[in-house]
Amino acid sequence: MKHNFMLWLLLAGLSCPHRIFSQQLPVPGVVICHAPASLNKYIGSPSLTILPDGSYVAAHDFFGPGSFEWSQAETEVFTSKDKGRTWKKISTVKGAFWSSLFVHNGVLYLLGPDRHHGTVMIRKSLNGGRTWTTPVNKENGVLLTGEFHCAPMPVTEYKGRLWRPMETAHGPILEWGKRYGAMVMSAPVDADLLQSQSWSTTTVMYYDSTCLNGNFGGWLEGNFVVDKQGQMWDMLRVAPLKGQAENAALVAISPDGKTLSFNKQTGFIPFEGGSKKFVIKYDSISRYYWALVNAIPEKYKKEYPDLNAASFRNVLVLRKSEDLIHWQDVKTILEHDDVQKCGFQYVDWLFEGNDIIFLSRTAFFDGKEDAHNSHDANFLTFHRIQNFRSLK
Repeated sequence: MKHNFMLWLLLAGLSCPHRIFSQQLPVPGVVICHAPASLNKYIGSPSLTILPDGSYVAAHDFFGPGSFEWSQAETEVFTSKDKGRTWKKISTVKGAFWSSLFVHNGVLYLLGPDRHHGTVMIRKSLNGGRTWTTPVNKENGVLLTGEFHCAPMPVTEYKGRLWRPMETAHGPILEWGKRYGAMVMSAPVDADLLQSQSWSTTTVMYYDSTCLNGNFGGWLEGNFVVDKQGQMWDMLRVAPLKGQAENAALVAISPDGKTLSFNKQTGFIPFEGGSKKFVIKYDSISRYYWALVNAIPEKYKKEYPDLNAASFRNVLVLRKSEDLIHWQDVKTILEHDDVQKCGFQYVDWLFEGNDIIFLSRTAFFDGKEDAHNSHDANFLTFHRIQNFRSLK
């Protein structure tokens, strides 16, 4: 790893308190959790929410050969009482992977599979994440049985329902990307969310090898978004084949929330960073949609011409759009010149007043050893972007 550490924190508009992890090297942001690369147990799936009392709750899981991701995955939960300056671990949840934290009617929930390609479960906590209900059957938290995939995507309230994108992992081709079929779960806002009968799912939009003129590697990790005309969409990350440009996919959700449809000619939109997970949220004050994405500046494309786009995770960019189709970069938030060992990825974020707060699955030199690679993160870090609407 190159140790000149061209780390751009670009502090105009960005406030990242640092915890020095070694005397020589600051890790960007506030370190919540660290797992040395030598453990072969990597930090994944950041999720962030805010409790009614203003406390932050953060979660992540572990993946990799040193973890239990294929049997009974583990998710760790942390809290901060001082706006993210310091964090305390409060629980470990057994059987939770790729899971989203969210607050509904003042109650904290955790929703996701129990393992890699597992059964979808939901838990609730009445004490801020210190203890959780245990899913046993369809009356207390077991929602979808079978094989499912997702990331900690937002749970969004719209027109009296909660919406949460998901992917079935049942084919038609049992390869990463190609096995994932887009779908969306939803439940009435006044329902008992631990009852499986409260939830319904859309039809599944499966992989189609003819998309993108045969250069389609699959779609996954969708965002529930609503455009300004009221159309509901599942906006997904798109896995390109090697050497192909990055895109996102807009899969339409019918007004009754039961059916997905996709236009192969118009449904793919150019979206730099679209081959990695991204989260989109609408801000009613600015009237823009906002996203944090792993873009690829041209200098890195030239230096690593043979690297797949999904492997570039060393740059994090704040982006906005008026219509979900045309996007403009606002600010580079984090950047490091080591493409292969550093990454700021799988970012989960929230609006908080005039700021954006976010968690990063961060791959970074820890003072003793590098991360295994840019994908296999060794840190969970917290960051704040101040006055994001005024950035130019």
